[in-house]
Amino acid sequence: MKESAPHPDRLDTFFQDRWLVLSALGALLALAAGVLAAHTLYVDRTRQAAVLAPAFVLRDQNGSLTSLAQFRGKVVALTFIDPECTQLCPLTTQSMVEALKILGPAAASQVQLLGIDANPLKTQVSDVASYTRTHELQGRWRFLTGSDSQLKTAWQNYHVYVAVKNNDIQHTAVVVLIDRRGYERDLFSTPMSYQAVGDQARTLAQGIASLLPRRPWIDASVPAGKADDSPLAPSDSLRLAALGPHSQVITLGSSHPHLVVFFAGWLDQSGDLSKDLATLDRYAALARRHGWPSPVAVDVLPTEPSPAEARQVLDLLAASLHTPIVQDSSGRLADGYHVADLPWFVLNSSSGKILWRHDGWLSSSALDRDVRHAMSGT
Repeated sequence: MKESAPHPDRLDTFFQDRWLVLSALGALLALAAGVLAAHTLYVDRTRQAAVLAPAFVLRDQNGSLTSLAQFRGKVVALTFIDPECTQLCPLTTQSMVEALKILGPAAASQVQLLGIDANPLKTQVSDVASYTRTHELQGRWRFLTGSDSQLKTAWQNYHVYVAVKNNDIQHTAVVVLIDRRGYERDLFSTPMSYQAVGDQARTLAQGIASLLPRRPWIDASVPAGKADDSPLAPSDSLRLAALGPHSQVITLGSSHPHLVVFFAGWLDQSGDLSKDLATLDRYAALARRHGWPSPVAVDVLPTEPSPAEARQVLDLLAASLHTPIVQDSSGRLADGYHVADLPWFVLNSSSGKILWRHDGWLSSSALDRDVRHAMSGT
């Protein structure tokens, strides 16, 4: 599924607030200058006249009626999530959860995380329950859904663009901070960056902390990014230890062409990950005969709701596969390979050039066909 910037039809409404325009331009200039090293577009709305957050009453993942008003007295972090999304949505919710960890238990108890369904095709309670369960968010947040008219009203009230195009869901990916009195205060827009999840969480934690009565101290001295933390491109050399019982060290980069498949362990809860990854073993046999790049499966760790549990799942998978499984612990590899969804295939040459990429799982025959076509042009 895809997230998008605000739809052009909404820009007139968005730009009616002149102060917000200036703030957004200032934030963009700061971003360009490298001031916002967390790669998070942050629009500060605290200096303008306070706006009461639009009310809503929807059903959560347990089927219980939930209103915004019932959380008066707490800081609310509100976002809009597609229950079937494997792109920005998991990064957004992971950042929100990590922000509460940064704040600590005492401060986190004064915060409520809320999500509103942003997929007009998946509006059942079971849909939001599935996302909550898959990402281990039960007890950590409320994921709300409702009728078509209720959801459309919520999207419009919060200026969130939602549309279905070619069976893809496109929606604005934002987190709105609402203070304890029920007024909108800050707006965060999360970019497609696996590496920046930690930085985004820290930025969000700072925004939440500013709205709490006893403002918790957030260590802003922790560097948001280092020069050596840049994304790792297919031409960059990297050695990674494979998971499971096989004592392999996988080398990626120039002179080491591979078919790299980026995925996440949590995808197994909505599909058959072992079957999907087994396709790589069948491809590997064909690759050896033709001299094609061998496969490597890469777990994008920043997207995992529980890294420890993901490791257990992946160790079991690795024991049953010949294709090595490695972990991208920071997201630098996924960002360098321009991963925009999970799963994501990338075929690179010995020079580090990307020959082919694909979004989503493939059958063995389709994978062999596409790689054959890509290799024929080398």
